[in-house]
Amino acid sequence: MRLFTLLLFHIVVCTGLMAQVPAPGPAQSQPIYITGATAHLGNGTVIENAVIGFDQGKITFVGTVAEAEQRSWSSYTKIQAEGKHVYPGFIATATNLGLVDISAVRATRDFDETGLMNPSVRSLIAYNTDSPVTPTVRSQGVLLAQIAPSGGRVSGLSSLVHLDAWNWEDAAIAADEGLFVNWPSLFSYNWRERRYSKNENYSEQVEELRQFFMEAKAYHERTDRGQANLKFEAMGPVFSGERQVYVRAQEAKEILHAIEWAQGMGLKLVIVDGRESWMVTEALKAAGVPVILRSTQSLPSRVDADIDQPFKTPAMLKAAEVKFGFGHDGYWQQRNLAYQAGQAIGFGLSYEDAVAGLTGDLADILGVSDRLGTLEAGKDATLFISSGDALDVRTGNVEQAFIQGRAVDLDNVQKALYRRFKGKYDAER
Repeated sequence: MRLFTLLLFHIVVCTGLMAQVPAPGPAQSQPIYITGATAHLGNGTVIENAVIGFDQGKITFVGTVAEAEQRSWSSYTKIQAEGKHVYPGFIATATNLGLVDISAVRATRDFDETGLMNPSVRSLIAYNTDSPVTPTVRSQGVLLAQIAPSGGRVSGLSSLVHLDAWNWEDAAIAADEGLFVNWPSLFSYNWRERRYSKNENYSEQVEELRQFFMEAKAYHERTDRGQANLKFEAMGPVFSGERQVYVRAQEAKEILHAIEWAQGMGLKLVIVDGRESWMVTEALKAAGVPVILRSTQSLPSRVDADIDQPFKTPAMLKAAEVKFGFGHDGYWQQRNLAYQAGQAIGFGLSYEDAVAGLTGDLADILGVSDRLGTLEAGKDATLFISSGDALDVRTGNVEQAFIQGRAVDLDNVQKALYRRFKGKYDAER
């Protein structure tokens, strides 16, 4: 028994050492400029043969090589990047990255709170900056994430974080910026019978949600509240317009009902998932409601829809002038986020609009476009250099990344394992 215990301890320690998360980079101490690359600004435009300078974590210059010649760069460290591409850091949205490490191990899952209505739950304080998953995700250019809870009807508060920090306080960029709500589903799936059936309690569940928000609103309209209601207290910024409401909804009717509900309550609404958002673009545009899509590389939600409908949806939203951004399911799956945008390029969406759907447009939806999302002077120097097209799985290769000007260590467990076994088999040849 003692031998078994020692062996188990050895395995755990060795595994932990192999999976060590790289330490966060130190604050930028030297000005840097990148020259010769193709700069995708994140706002729909591109600059060939560009120069990007940044100092003390902020971008100081974005322009062509010709424009840069008018400035002095003697105090800057030069990064030569001919033939390469520079992008703003990609943003993962509505994800439980950092809230779960191993989905099959309950002790590592902290994204689903007990109860139905949990508006006071803060995902930020559960965010694990030492998650072994994060280095793999950021090595693919995903440098920012909106971490969000997912349980119950009212899940709780989301926060925007950057993916290179010592703790959740350091990681926070926009704390408690949104409230996540799971809209009742019109249909439910019966795993035993393996078929969808109509949700007979749909109207009742919608009314229950409406009633909860009405009670919370009435609570904030009172001056004599007496004993504090912590759940209702957390709803204050929602009714003042300081906090957006992110509603997970898929079906066209669900989206329409959510829009009607939000307008009646005076809420700032964002639709998350929106698989059938292409069917209700007029309503979305008229209400000024943006959409954060889920996985583009997926099957359509309707059996009578085109098999490539998820590929075409982004272009259809763009054509209808509905603001949207790309998203992806899960947490470790976020390493494939860029390819969700890349998939849409072959189905009517322009390349730069696809980049904007991962960067500038998402930053605008999240309310942080004054600091993030595009390569512009005065904004955070959160960007990366790729030797190829970052939206193409065949050529994308992130070589260097910076978060607020700090160099990010792009090593991860997969790369370590690759080096380990490559060395083994190279030696045996």
